[in-house]
Amino acid sequence: MRLSIRTLLLLASCFATGAACARNSVVSVNLRDTIAAAKSAGQIDGSVSFYLAGEATPMILERMGEGVTNRKTNAAGKSDAKACRWVLITALLALQNEARARGANAVVEIISYYKKQRQADPVTVQCHAGAFVAGIALKGKYAKVQGH
Repeated sequence: MRLSIRTLLLLASCFATGAACARNSVVSVNLRDTIAAAKSAGQIDGSVSFYLAGEATPMILERMGEGVTNRKTNAAGKSDAKACRWVLITALLALQNEARARGANAVVEIISYYKKQRQADPVTVQCHAGAFVAGIALKGKYAKVQGH
């Protein structure tokens, strides 16, 4: 694995200053905006719909279990917003793939679940951004919904 000079300098400064690099900023990421951007970029195919806890959902026809995804991404040299949008897309892809494998067309009642701490919001999910890594954990329920 090759590291850039910038990354090596950042690592060296972290070791020299200790806890200064143990940053854990909580960033709220808008789910709908991220999904729209990911769909237009061809990253999410639209075969599965996503609904946050507290958000209006179509009628649930069948529940198909629940799941958790915990994703991380390299945040070095990226803004928190960019790293968090990217890691949210990877988390949504994991939920999408599992939903399809179960025969579901939606993931409902999605909550932020970072370090098993439940955080429900009908608009955003929480991302935890550090100096080198950004992470999102989501928990949701797979379902077949009407009208999808």
